[in-house]
Amino acid sequence: MSELVLIDTSVWIAALRVGGPVVVRHEVEQLLAASRAATTPIVMLELLSGTRSSREFRELKEDLEALGQLELTPAVWERAYRLGCELRRAGLTVPIVDILIATLALEHGCMLLHADRHFEQIARHSPLRTRSLL
Repeated sequence: MSELVLIDTSVWIAALRVGGPVVVRHEVEQLLAASRAATTPIVMLELLSGTRSSREFRELKEDLEALGQLELTPAVWERAYRLGCELRRAGLTVPIVDILIATLALEHGCMLLHADRHFEQIARHSPLRTRSLL
């Protein structure tokens, strides 16, 4: 099986937006077609919070639940605590949600597909593997 890729909320928003960037939509479609797309409850929460109707919520939730799911285990939390501390010691203030998403990718051995500058900052101070669509 090919490597799973954790798709960050920033990419999903661009891919799902009507008239969004074709390159982003194409990248997501390729990952979905190859069964390589992964998500996590944090990303699902961010996306589902922005739905505009019960139908949109239900359909998006169903689609996201069909993907590989990366869970927040005690090991992920422990690694996130350490990563957050290391980043702060390096002078970086990164949103907690981004630290958790990056740690999920690290802990589960996934590439992180994103359109958020914070992940490149994290990658400079950790073994996080990223693909930026910025």
